Amino acid sequence: MRERTIASHFARAVLKGAHRRGYDTESLLQQLGISPELIEEPRARIAPELFTQLIQGIWLALDDEYLGFGQAPSKPGSFAMMCHAVIHCRNLERALNRGLLFYSLFPGAPRLTLTHEDEWVRLSLDDAQLWDPDHFLSECLLVIWHRFGSWLIGQRIRLEQATFSYPRPEHGAEYDLLFSCPLTFAAGQSSLLFHSRYLHMPLLQDERTLKHFLEHSPANLLSRPDDGDSLSSRLRRLLSRDSTRWPDLEAVAAHLHISPQTLRRHLREEGSSFQELKDQLRRDIAIYHLGRADLSLQQIAEQLGFSEPSAFHRAFKKWTGLTPGAYRAQEN
Repeated sequence: MRERTIASHFARAVLKGAHRRGYDTESLLQQLGISPELIEEPRARIAPELFTQLIQGIWLALDDEYLGFGQAPSKPGSFAMMCHAVIHCRNLERALNRGLLFYSLFPGAPRLTLTHEDEWVRLSLDDAQLWDPDHFLSECLLVIWHRFGSWLIGQRIRLEQATFSYPRPEHGAEYDLLFSCPLTFAAGQSSLLFHSRYLHMPLLQDERTLKHFLEHSPANLLSRPDDGDSLSSRLRRLLSRDSTRWPDLEAVAAHLHISPQTLRRHLREEGSSFQELKDQLRRDIAIYHLGRADLSLQQIAEQLGFSEPSAFHRAFKKWTGLTPGAYRAQEN
C-alpha cells in the first residue's frame, strides 16, 4: 500500500523508444489493458505493477533492454547475465566494477564509470551519445545501478548528490522520488555521489535470492519508490501505517517530538507540505483500490477520510485529471 504511483509522463516517455523503432504501441497498450487516454492525461498516475508490465512488454517487443534509446540494442537477458557475473564477488566494489566491465564489452553500450573522490565515490554516466529526448534511459540507468547496488548489500546506499548533464526537465519534481538527495541540473555530467564505505561491504545476496530478484527485475527497480531519509519519506511511511485514521499535522509533530511550526518549515525546505504529502498518499491508495475493484467508490472515499463520495470525486479529479469512475473503467 505504500507503493508510490508512477507519473503518466514516464509511460509516455518509455513509449517513444518503441515509436522510434516503428512499433505499434497502441496494440501493446491494448494487450496490457492500458487505456491510451490514461497515458495521455498529464496528471494521471499509473500503478507500479502496470508500469512494470509496460516496460517488460516493450523489452520483448523491441528485443532491447535499452528500450530503443541506446546507440545499439541490449539483448533481453543481458542484465540477468551481468547479475550472475557479479553475485559471487566479495564486496560491492568488486561487484560494481565487474558489472560495469561486463557492459563495456558491448559496442555502443552507454558508458558508466566508478571514480574515487577522497572519501566519496562517483558513479558517472556518459549520456552524450544516447537518443534520449526525455532522458528516460539516463534516469533508468542511474536508478537501476543505485538500487541494484543497495540490493546486493542489503541496505539502501545513501546518496549525497545526483547531477544531470541537462537542465531541470518539466517532470523534475519526480526526481525527488527517484533519487531522494540534493539534485544539480545542467552539470558537467550525469552522476551519483555516495560514501566509499559502502564499497567495502560484503554482498548479502546469493544465487537463490538472485533467482527471485530477476523474476521482475530490472523493471521493478524502476517502479518501486526509493525510501530515502528525507522528512517527507519518513512522514509518508508514518501516515501509511494506518490510513484509516489520518492524523493531523499537530499529532504527527508530537509523534516526531518537534513543534508544528518546525515540521512545516522542514517540509517547506524540502519543497513539500503536510497536506501535499497526505493528498499524494490518498491518491496512491485510491489508485491501488480502483485498479483492483475490491472496494466500491463509496468504501474508498470512506477509507480515505472523505465525508461524502462527491468530495472524493472532486479531489481525485483534481489529483489525476480523471474521475474515480473513469479511472476504474480505463484500468479494468
